[in-house]
Amino acid sequence: MTLLHTLLATLVTLGILVTVHEWGHFYIARRCGVKVLRFSIGFGKPLLSWRDRHNTEFVVAAIPLGGYVKMLDEREGDVPADELAQTFNRKNVWQRIAIVAAGPAVNLLFAVFAYWLMFVVGVTTVAPKIGAVLPETPAAQAGVPAGFEVVAIDGNPTLSWEEVNLRLASRVGETGALSMRLQAEGSDYQIEKVLQLNDWKVDLEKQSPVTAIGLEPWRPDVPAVIGTLVPGERAELAGLQLGDQVLQIDGEPVADWYDLVAHVQAAPGQLLQLQLLRDGQKLMLDLTPAEKQVETQQFGYIGAGVQPVSWPEEQRRTLQEGPFAAVGHALAKTWQMITLTLDAIWKMIEGAISVKNLSGPITIAKVAGASAASGFESFVSFLAYLSVSLGILNLLPIPVLDGGHLLYYLVEVVTGRPVSERVQMLGMRLGMAIVISLMGIALLNDFMRL
Repeated sequence: MTLLHTLLATLVTLGILVTVHEWGHFYIARRCGVKVLRFSIGFGKPLLSWRDRHNTEFVVAAIPLGGYVKMLDEREGDVPADELAQTFNRKNVWQRIAIVAAGPAVNLLFAVFAYWLMFVVGVTTVAPKIGAVLPETPAAQAGVPAGFEVVAIDGNPTLSWEEVNLRLASRVGETGALSMRLQAEGSDYQIEKVLQLNDWKVDLEKQSPVTAIGLEPWRPDVPAVIGTLVPGERAELAGLQLGDQVLQIDGEPVADWYDLVAHVQAAPGQLLQLQLLRDGQKLMLDLTPAEKQVETQQFGYIGAGVQPVSWPEEQRRTLQEGPFAAVGHALAKTWQMITLTLDAIWKMIEGAISVKNLSGPITIAKVAGASAASGFESFVSFLAYLSVSLGILNLLPIPVLDGGHLLYYLVEVVTGRPVSERVQMLGMRLGMAIVISLMGIALLNDFMRL
């Protein structure tokens, strides 16, 4: 995946989400009779600008990390007498609430649309079949058997490992019983297992909830066959070719691709002797993995990728709905992501989830690039998830965010008078401090992940 591809995917992702968010503010402001002076995607120097018949300036700016809608407002400068009725500050409190809430609301509606589009086009996944149960984990203690498919968690159907992961993620940090319904392969026989959670902590930086609960997904056999070679890296320089199958390393049989990876990672800078199968002939080849530093550990790296294998048809799951039935699925999926996001925020405040899981623009860029490379389904799913996150985060009652302004307006509804300028300025400083601190933590996490 090239840097250019990642940058383009990031620009498209942020461009869509920011445009959707700001369009919400813009559209409702216009409907409420507020004059919009500028609709900007990005900050800083304008790269492209034009005006419409209402003399609103539309701008695409140089720094694509957000956007804004600038409305006519007496608090920001003198306003001609004939335009006073079009100022934001002179609109009644309910109109101001509608304008501010429209941005996050449209983000959530966009997520519904994105999920609807996914379900109409069709979502293809693999069945959540258990390959192995890890010892001394909640799943092992409950007697969960390998070879069964996870069909429901806490009564909620699970058609894919993604669903299993999301359902388990919602239980992180909790104590109590977790029910798991399992179905035997090739039959209708089902069993119920109850897992006991005790302040269940998961380091989401290092493992997924699926692994933490003790489940290892089933995978088809993956032979140690070279499928890709990175130009100029150790594998190519040593003479490995596409289609080569690694049979042995230093005389030890190589069971599959994962075994090959384990051998290579355990031998940074060490000479390895490989036995290969190439065009039906066995041959020997010497290879020394490069050294790759990951945090405090060194791993071997040769610059080779696996030859893809296909999943058995019986392990595939396809969810595709008609345009009307897909609406219900899209609403349910969006609601699931909303509740999961709110739950994660609350558990982060409680300390059940580490702030190390906060992500900034670097991680967003990497995931945007990876999801775009994975295809339409992955990219649209990522867009929907990010749109939900953007909508929820903007509704948090933190001054400088939309939620902070809504808090002021709700106080005005209750008291009958606006919050004083002094209180708003204090709130602005507090809100800026909170937002800058969170952005700093997210950026630090991004660099640590690099």
